Amino acid sequence: MTEIVLVRHGQANSAATDEAGYDRLSDLGRQQAAWLGDHLRGHDERFDRVITGTLKRQQQTASAMGFTPGETDARLNELSYFALTQAVEAQHGIPAPKEAAEFARYLPEVMTYWAGGNLVGMPERFDDFSGRIVTMIEEICAGHGRVLLVTSGGVISMIVRHVLALDMAATAKVMLHINNSSLHRLQYVHGGLMLGMFNATPHLDAPDRAAARTFI
Repeated sequence: MTEIVLVRHGQANSAATDEAGYDRLSDLGRQQAAWLGDHLRGHDERFDRVITGTLKRQQQTASAMGFTPGETDARLNELSYFALTQAVEAQHGIPAPKEAAEFARYLPEVMTYWAGGNLVGMPERFDDFSGRIVTMIEEICAGHGRVLLVTSGGVISMIVRHVLALDMAATAKVMLHINNSSLHRLQYVHGGLMLGMFNATPHLDAPDRAAARTFI
């Protein structure tokens, strides 16, 4: 049997206006990751492999959790969010939201344009983004053991989409709700991949950590 544990990176630089500026953990993001590492060790969670994407925030999360940087795989890297928002505004006249409440409408619209092939000049096609993620998960499922993947919210939502056969509207809703430093568990049993846990944050359950729950 193969078990895959997914972790979204801790809070990054949410004030950034481009990919490079976003790609580093905030102080809170480091603390979230450290708390998660303590939680996993407290429950004697052990992994045969630990793999991160090549992005700084993913590798910094693994390090803050207490894992020595090891395997990296660019297939765990996030979608190019800022490129998406710029393309949607330039090509379809839809500006990025200025308030969080507007984001629930905005993200599904952006993803639908991208998935439908209605954005030109993107760094990556939607089908290529989805394909690289699914291919990696299938490769891991062909092996055995427990694997920890430290990645990003868009990647996790695409894995959930693959497991549950979600449409784009449902996929976007999943993406909207994934917490920083959240845990997600998959098991490959009887020839099928099962979702056993989604968006868990047990390391943030203490009352004095309620303010440490973040999405962006």
